[in-house]
Amino acid sequence: MTRTGRRPGRRRAGAALALGCLLALVSAACTGGSGGTHGPQDDQAAAEEGPIVVASGLDVTGSGSVRQQLIEEWNRRHAGSKAQQAKLVELPGGADQQRSQLLGALQSGSARYDVVNLDITWIPEFAEAGLIRPLPVDESGPAADDDRDFIRQVHATTVWKGRSYARPFNTDVGLLYYRPDLLTKADIDVDKQPNAHWTWDQLYSSVKTLGLNPVRRDEPAGWTTQLKQYEGLTVNTVEAFADAGVELTDSEGTYSSDAEELKKGLDALLDRVGRGRVQPAALTSDETASLTDFAEGRAVFLRHWPYAYGALGGLMEPGAYSVNRLPGKAVLGGQNLAVTADSPRAESARALITFLTSRESERCLLDAGFAATRASAYGSSTERCWPRVAAALRPAGDAPKAAAPGEGAPKGQGAEARAAYIRTLGAALTEAVQRPRTPYYGAFTQVLQSHVHALLAAERPDTAEAAGALDKALRDVFAGR
Repeated sequence: MTRTGRRPGRRRAGAALALGCLLALVSAACTGGSGGTHGPQDDQAAAEEGPIVVASGLDVTGSGSVRQQLIEEWNRRHAGSKAQQAKLVELPGGADQQRSQLLGALQSGSARYDVVNLDITWIPEFAEAGLIRPLPVDESGPAADDDRDFIRQVHATTVWKGRSYARPFNTDVGLLYYRPDLLTKADIDVDKQPNAHWTWDQLYSSVKTLGLNPVRRDEPAGWTTQLKQYEGLTVNTVEAFADAGVELTDSEGTYSSDAEELKKGLDALLDRVGRGRVQPAALTSDETASLTDFAEGRAVFLRHWPYAYGALGGLMEPGAYSVNRLPGKAVLGGQNLAVTADSPRAESARALITFLTSRESERCLLDAGFAATRASAYGSSTERCWPRVAAALRPAGDAPKAAAPGEGAPKGQGAEARAAYIRTLGAALTEAVQRPRTPYYGAFTQVLQSHVHALLAAERPDTAEAAGALDKALRDVFAGR
């Protein structure tokens, strides 16, 4: 890595990051300030004036913007200090667009972001590029004790090459949603429906009992998921690979697979999404489309994220859906909060992050439909969501909000169902697996999606041939070529 002469303390990210920078510079949404360079005096003035600027993607939970409400709670607690006020900037577009915007803004200095809410897969890339600061090391003090409350697998997503660069804000994990009404109608007893030890073979057996064999998109199928050529396809592929025992990289991002292993993973994926089992529309489905197919009865089972639990409360009758852990391995998702390398308000930014990831704030996120990052949120902790935040998250009008004051129960779901869901979610997070940890994640996911989607769309898929081509492409990707 080399250092730039223009911005002290920042390293160049290489060709992959430069491309993201060029793409992002054309977006006006990137800019949070004047859009030009600034010197030490400007930074000092900005530090005195505030606000602490937090850049984040859009809230997909339909929760009344719990992130914004938490920012407002922080501002109320620091009402006497202009320099301590915070501002949330929500970036438009999908994850790939947000990544490009953040890369370009931080590398060019065109936006004075102090805190960035990064997808967990971006941490190695931003850390390697010197765009975010490592957290101070505290192995025995109060901060270290507080960190131990984060779920171990979730906290691990903040670490790159032995240093933690962020704190976990909200997490995610794949879950299995299902239609108990349709299973019971097909004489599948409750004790043979999804449980904590369910397997994919049991799901396949249930699909066979249901006798569903869809040909057209409007016909009911056994299950559905997200196989469109985007990050959802990467997630589904990595889950199938993990079930087959295929690991693509080691913890340092070095490629550790081969064509033979990849064939095992691709065979497992094809078996999982074979014709006659999965909804034909899944090949072009994202989260919204697959959720709609499930809610409208075109699939009995659905692989989706935790926020779907709240969304279904506004789409279906209470007894028509339920949720359990995903059979086999489930991929971890979510976002982490990091301080930018060039923030003139680093100390205040870290204090804001500590507040946003506190036990009370994590409870707010859980009540709003996100998955909390702390183990205490899923146990007997006495901490509750900040009262004024909880009040602000009340459902309004006919919108399918996920949260209700004080408990976060979706519309139509009772306390018992909510408690069962929380237990399921907490257990799933402790067993989740990560996607490859690499500073070249953007290139990796594009290559994987391209090869896998072509295989799924083929009339006569050849996994051996596909595995050979994918192996060659991944060797180049993980080597940074």
